[in-house]
Amino acid sequence: VQLQASGGGLVQAGGSLRLSCAASFTVFGRNVGWYRQAPGNEREMVATITGGGSTTYADSVKGRFTVSRDNAKNMVNLQMNSLKPEDTAVYLCKASLLGKDYWGKGTQVTVSS
Repeated sequence: VQLQASGGGLVQAGGSLRLSCAASFTVFGRNVGWYRQAPGNEREMVATITGGGSTTYADSVKGRFTVSRDNAKNMVNLQMNSLKPEDTAVYLCKASLLGKDYWGKGTQVTVSS
């Protein structure tokens, strides 16, 4: 079971990035999501999508971020618009498989003011 996140980088405030998480298993029907962790902070949920397609967002990203799942490519994407310096963190994807959570290595997102 592998999850590989990509798409991070350095962007100015107000800019956009699109993160992708490639899974080594089918993501169809799975609960998947994105989390982030900034230095000195606890890991927090950013956006999740259930197997049935319901989405949940952290209040801080509502209206700016969109999570989606590409079942054909076994990928989970996070479109991030109107980025703010406080969005700076390592972003990680998580997937639930057979009752167990799997984490991918993170991708760094840095938003400059």
